[in-house]
Amino acid sequence: MGFTDADWVAIGLTLRLAFTVTVLLLVIGTPIAWWLARTNSWLRGPVAAVVALPLVLPPTVLGFYFLLAMGPQGWLGQLTQMMGLGGLAFTFWGLVIASMVYSLPFVVQPLQNAMMSLGDRPLEVAATLGAGPCDRFFSVVLPMSRPGFVTAAVLGFAHTVGEFGLVLMIGGNIPGETRLVSVQIYDHVEALEYTQAHWLSAAMVVFSFSVLLVLYRYQGKSSPFKVGHGV
Repeated sequence: MGFTDADWVAIGLTLRLAFTVTVLLLVIGTPIAWWLARTNSWLRGPVAAVVALPLVLPPTVLGFYFLLAMGPQGWLGQLTQMMGLGGLAFTFWGLVIASMVYSLPFVVQPLQNAMMSLGDRPLEVAATLGAGPCDRFFSVVLPMSRPGFVTAAVLGFAHTVGEFGLVLMIGGNIPGETRLVSVQIYDHVEALEYTQAHWLSAAMVVFSFSVLLVLYRYQGKSSPFKVGHGV
């Protein structure tokens, strides 16, 4: 016995969510990480703490406040309705927004660590050669921070795949719309379908192990859990 049709739908939706969240977080997280790596502002500490907050908050707490914000009476829900986009609660895009916040530290912190490790020398050399700020960022910072981008992309993707509490609070359990792999496993267990739960759970274990193995080999002796540093 293998995966059911509902399992495949949940797998496809989970991969779609993880890919979307990872791409958006790399775009949004890069300037945040660069600012945190270079600034001496007093705001650095508070901003870094906000970025790292999902590491210590229970997912259900984030989910609860997102549910309030995205609901019909919430500020975000009212804003999207005024724009003609409808509500965000119990929708795929509501999951995207909530997942971006939940996975933010897993993307920003590896990027910040990579950018901080560059030091000032490469940028100073590029400046003496006539490179402007934007040119230095795209021709020096981004290429030299590639290991950080790889780590951020892998961890952001894997962390989004493994979500459960936040997903259940924001998305509920709508087949083909918000029912991800983690929720599908929960449904199998509730229905006492332990064989199907084993199939999906084993797939998640293999996926998680493979992600960590690739990350360890890529980083050499450094730990993939560097994401907790630099806060």
